Amino acid sequence: MTPLARLRLKLTAWYAGVFLLVLTLLGVGLFLTVRYQMSRHLDASLRAAAGALEQAARIRETERASAHGAVVDAVDELHIPDRSLYLLDADFQPIKPAQVPDSVRAAAREAVQSKRAFRNLDARGGPKLRLYAEPFSGTTGTTYVAVAVADRMELEDEYASLIEAFGAAALAALLLVIGGGSLLVRKSTAPIERSMEQMRRFMADAAHELRAPVTILRTRAEVALGQERDSSRDAVAFQAIEREATRLGQVVGDLLTLARADAGERPVARVPLFLDDVAAEAVDAVRTLAEQKHVQVEVGAFEEAKITGDPTLVRQLLLIVLDNAVKFTATGGKVRLDVSADDGRAAVVVADTGVGIPAEHLPHVFERFYRGEPARREADGAGLGLAIARWIVDAHGARIDIASAAGTGTRVTISFPLVG
Repeated sequence: MTPLARLRLKLTAWYAGVFLLVLTLLGVGLFLTVRYQMSRHLDASLRAAAGALEQAARIRETERASAHGAVVDAVDELHIPDRSLYLLDADFQPIKPAQVPDSVRAAAREAVQSKRAFRNLDARGGPKLRLYAEPFSGTTGTTYVAVAVADRMELEDEYASLIEAFGAAALAALLLVIGGGSLLVRKSTAPIERSMEQMRRFMADAAHELRAPVTILRTRAEVALGQERDSSRDAVAFQAIEREATRLGQVVGDLLTLARADAGERPVARVPLFLDDVAAEAVDAVRTLAEQKHVQVEVGAFEEAKITGDPTLVRQLLLIVLDNAVKFTATGGKVRLDVSADDGRAAVVVADTGVGIPAEHLPHVFERFYRGEPARREADGAGLGLAIARWIVDAHGARIDIASAAGTGTRVTISFPLVG
């Protein structure tokens, strides 16, 4: 299993674990709350049943002169589903029904004497009951005890149904969280995976680019050391070593620039500057290379364009674009630069008559070490220039667009926000 796969598995497990913990706490809280509410509801129903028995007894006692007969009639006529009703006298002896379990009488006595009214009856091997006992006085002054009893198993059945429903819902939710968490983890780690892949490719490309000049330097030095000293031969060897050292320094410098840019360690100045002035400096800097290749550099429209940015980085950006234009334009070709200011944007357009870029390679030209087709790979450079150019453009809130086709030249447009 790869480190990234292990990371995904751990994150998914954390998602599921945290959700399960929250679900457990929620379930316990919900269960306790419902249990409490159900118990209150049961007690309230028992109190209401005893109250109904008391009221019925008083009404009957008022209608008839015989107290016992009246209340007995009241008990006989009063039927409350799922509740057992008992009527006891002041000594907790049964009035109706004639036979009352001793456990009920004892619990009723404890409830009345303790003035707590409610008692639980947990007879061994018998049902689990909830009892409510309340003494009252009839209209003739006789004291009675109204007792209402309910089976607590009805609550247990409701608890069981609730737990089953909650468990099923929790299991379904947990499965959804695991599936959804796995999908979210995969999506959230996708950029990391791409970054790791880019880093691996970047390191492999960097090693490849650095290996060639290092190998040439070592070979040149070994050959020079193995030969007898000759000034002309030594000069040729030193020149070759200097060229490769310069190339190696450029690659290392570009790598350092990109590394500092990725780490956010390269500060970007924000000062007013004129894009046309920076463009003129960049054109002067590439004229020597253009003259060596017999490529004509033309300056077209040159409007004053004030922007805000880092002068060094903007100059480097234009040099990269102009250098590429000259490098990939054959002898006798042309490179043209225009600077314009219109509609709140300052634009630099560099167009050449070079080899062009095939359409399938255009989406990749800003990738590090990418040089596309053989004609471009054979040119000097490590394929880091446009990657640096993209970073500079992004750092300035600018935009760079490349339009090209194989054999028809390339047109690069860079636009910056104008400032007043």
